[in-house]
Amino acid sequence: MASSTHEHHLHHLPTPYGTTTAPPPTPSTQPNNLLSTSEAADSLSRLLHRIPPTLSLSFPGRRQSQPSTTTSPPLISLSDPKPTIHSNLFSAAKQHGFFQLTNHSISSQLATSAESESSSIFNLPHDEKQRYFPKNWPLGFDNDDDDDEDNVNGKSLCLDSSCSVESNSTDLGLTSLREFTCQMEKLGLQVIEELACAVGFENPFGDGRTRFSSLMWISESEGGLSSKPLSSSPLYPFVIGLSFQIRCRKYSMLADSGWVSVSPQMDSVLVTLGDVAQVWSNGKVKKVRGRPVLAATADLAEGNSNTSNSHCLSMALLVTLPLESTVTPLLPKSPPPVDDGENNSESPPMFNPFSFEDYAWRVYHERLLLKDPLVRYRL
Repeated sequence: MASSTHEHHLHHLPTPYGTTTAPPPTPSTQPNNLLSTSEAADSLSRLLHRIPPTLSLSFPGRRQSQPSTTTSPPLISLSDPKPTIHSNLFSAAKQHGFFQLTNHSISSQLATSAESESSSIFNLPHDEKQRYFPKNWPLGFDNDDDDDEDNVNGKSLCLDSSCSVESNSTDLGLTSLREFTCQMEKLGLQVIEELACAVGFENPFGDGRTRFSSLMWISESEGGLSSKPLSSSPLYPFVIGLSFQIRCRKYSMLADSGWVSVSPQMDSVLVTLGDVAQVWSNGKVKKVRGRPVLAATADLAEGNSNTSNSHCLSMALLVTLPLESTVTPLLPKSPPPVDDGENNSESPPMFNPFSFEDYAWRVYHERLLLKDPLVRYRL
């Protein structure tokens, strides 16, 4: 890591909490022929996000409204034989970048208890929120809009895999949330292993606990709608994201194919592939930018959609990388086991290797949405 990043490296993940956010790191060296155009595009992106919505409706990429059609994500059952799982997983990853898992080991009772404990965190007074969960990028409450009293109290909270609390003077009773996070992490690692087998690259995590990080991101929504547009919500790079479906909900996601609206079935786990997974696969799989946005809630099983005055929480577990990691394509040594009808011979790299820390800082703080942040790393 370049020396310019050392100042803020020590108090980032995996250190639970520490000092406040430091200045951004010096970006890794990029190809000269891409730098100027990328910087110009990034500047335009930041400018457009500051334009009031009434003046920016014609710009592509901004979230105007929910997609008109809601679909059910591709379904993958973990009880199927391995060849079937790999075939279905490869197809969903290549065509969509998201799917829903069934027949997994996570219980709905545990998820409901974790949601209840998460709700208690958001109901804490403002001073207790800041004391127990101080901002330490990317952990803590999202307090970017300091002039907004509601946003000072936080609309989203990022926790490490142990759901650490700064002060132990009060027992917040997060036993279920910690266990839920642990179970979701195990499921995420299983999915990554199956994805590596399906696509045909070696899983870089292996059995090494220090090779990955997990973040539990909890967001609060009011009135059945997302409290923030995706362009102003915190973005963070990840390998895969997992969201347990306690009830029937509709999500909006920005996939490589554009905005999509999906409604997974109850007790399934909605899985989204992230930018790291796309680079690892050398562009073979599609991705979703950021976390799915809760668009509406309805208990379809009971036919109850009268939730306009309700407060809703969404919990997404992101399996990601330690900050000191380098992201690079993982070229297969042999053709992938799934025959997709195409030439599966080894392809040349599609991406330049890059520093995960520099990339994560840039994506989080600039909140790029109008263009794919991976564009500057493409060969």
